[in-house]
Amino acid sequence: MKHYIDFHEDVTIDELKALLNTAVDLKAKTKAGIFDPVLAGKSLGMIFSKSSTRTRVSFEVGMYQLGGQPLFLSSDDIQLGRGETISDTAQVLSRMLDGIMIRTFDHQDIVDLARYGSIPIINGLSDDQHPTQALADLLTILEHKGALQGLKLAYVGDGNNVANSLLQACAKAGMDISVASPQGYTCPDFFVEQALKDAAITGSEVRMTADPFEAVREADVVYTDTWTSMGQEDEKQKRAAIFAPYQVNSDLMSHAKKDAIFMHCLPAYRGYEVTADVIDSPCSVVFDEAENRLHAHKAILVHCLLR
Repeated sequence: MKHYIDFHEDVTIDELKALLNTAVDLKAKTKAGIFDPVLAGKSLGMIFSKSSTRTRVSFEVGMYQLGGQPLFLSSDDIQLGRGETISDTAQVLSRMLDGIMIRTFDHQDIVDLARYGSIPIINGLSDDQHPTQALADLLTILEHKGALQGLKLAYVGDGNNVANSLLQACAKAGMDISVASPQGYTCPDFFVEQALKDAAITGSEVRMTADPFEAVREADVVYTDTWTSMGQEDEKQKRAAIFAPYQVNSDLMSHAKKDAIFMHCLPAYRGYEVTADVIDSPCSVVFDEAENRLHAHKAILVHCLLR
């Protein structure tokens, strides 16, 4: 792949299958203590304008395990955003690095890095999308369900970056997806339309609703995320009231299939978007999901940097 920025634009259906196969293979090797330094001599710049636990650790450890060199760059360490243009930053870093992973607020910053640079750009998260998380999610579902095609994922909560990328990813994978969000907090039509285009090819169904029980009905996977993302802290009290009917609790889970799994990209806030009895129950696979960030990100690194 040239870049990994947008699941709809940058990942074809065949590339998704290849990424998942690579992730499965790399995970099996990791568990067996086999580390193939296929990225020896490669360097990855990791730009963080937004703080992170899972994204930083997974990409940093992933590069080490693949034999490459990760370089952490916080917003305090580089001139980006403090006078130097993205164009200049992209051109300079392209002459020193083999790839850039960036986690930031404005999605356009990621697009511009790819536009002006000459090395692969990986979207570690923006306000609009979270495609690296989506690949780890598909890997987790594949492990627990044995397949992706024909399954149903229900996302309940804020129509945020995670929801947008899940729309894209599920449609590419041939999974049905139903998203339940309150009015005013739904996924932008742009991402819904993208998902519908891919769903028409893979045969999956995309459904948007305001009713969480409708969304979860007969779902194989129930997914939620924090109601208040980074940068929205001043809205926490307001959002808690609006999203209260969208809490994933035992009552809501009872409307999914009996063997449904629960997923959350973490960090989770028990008592808000999910109750403790759900996230800490046997149906919860959130820590498998978190671990799979490592293996999915290693697959992305291999497909982007090994060329």
